[in-house]
Amino acid sequence: MPSHAPASADKNAAPPPPEPLRVPVADSHTHLDMQSGTVEEGLAKAASVGVTTVVQVGCDLAGSRWAAETAAAYENVHAAVALHPNEAPRIVHGDPGGTSRPPGAGGGWSRQGARVPGGDAALDDALAEIDRLAALAQVKAVGETGLDYFRTGEEGKEAQERSFRAHIEIAKRHGKALVIHDRDAHADVLRVLKEEGAPERTVFHCYSGDAEMAEVCAAAGYFMSFAGNVTFKNAQNLRDALAVAPLDLVLVETDAPFLTPAPYRGRPNAPYLIPVTVRAMAAVRGIDEDALATALAANTARAFGY
Repeated sequence: MPSHAPASADKNAAPPPPEPLRVPVADSHTHLDMQSGTVEEGLAKAASVGVTTVVQVGCDLAGSRWAAETAAAYENVHAAVALHPNEAPRIVHGDPGGTSRPPGAGGGWSRQGARVPGGDAALDDALAEIDRLAALAQVKAVGETGLDYFRTGEEGKEAQERSFRAHIEIAKRHGKALVIHDRDAHADVLRVLKEEGAPERTVFHCYSGDAEMAEVCAAAGYFMSFAGNVTFKNAQNLRDALAVAPLDLVLVETDAPFLTPAPYRGRPNAPYLIPVTVRAMAAVRGIDEDALATALAANTARAFGY
């Protein structure tokens, strides 16, 4: 048996807790409903390493309701509510519980498997529920919304864009932050934001653009949130973007249970692993981790208005 066999046997095990941060930070985007263990356990484990606040993000109606309920129950949890870009075409086509559920899309798909009539009216009804949830005090943001061309083809683009525009309007009307999901759709996301007029506080979750796009976002005052994939070997474009992004517009997130930072890539992610990404980000910026953590904490509170 190869000597490395025991290590490979642990590939699905939770990574060990990192050294605690000296300056507490927030996880600006996580999916607690998709992680193992209880909410209490996840929050306690995060707090033990200096991650004292999390933004719980909904991706469909069930997940958004759960996010709002959880944020109401825990002082250090804030909610974001939305229909994920890939959820909009599924609603229109009458299959919100479809088999094409994207990784990282939120736990609601598993709770919402029945086919429904669909059509534009169904999307309008779903958006009305997001609008209702967005008015709640514990809901600090509308998102994750945006455009995703990785899994949705031409047939879904119209529904995605209509949903995106509606979410922008909801965020502005309620004075909430907007959380953007942008996958393989940079130009169209920026176009729609410009056409609609972005909310005062707009966050590019799991920032996926390059340095040139980071300069465009910076000029518009958009926050850029970096996830564990900034540590991946093949992600030099993200490190280049982080290097030029204004420090006061940078956030950190897990998008847990996905995008676990190196050296734990492929294993379950959770908010307690934020310090791994923070230290990698500090190295890219060439600044002290305490200085970065101080900025991240202030930026996240400003972005989400808590």
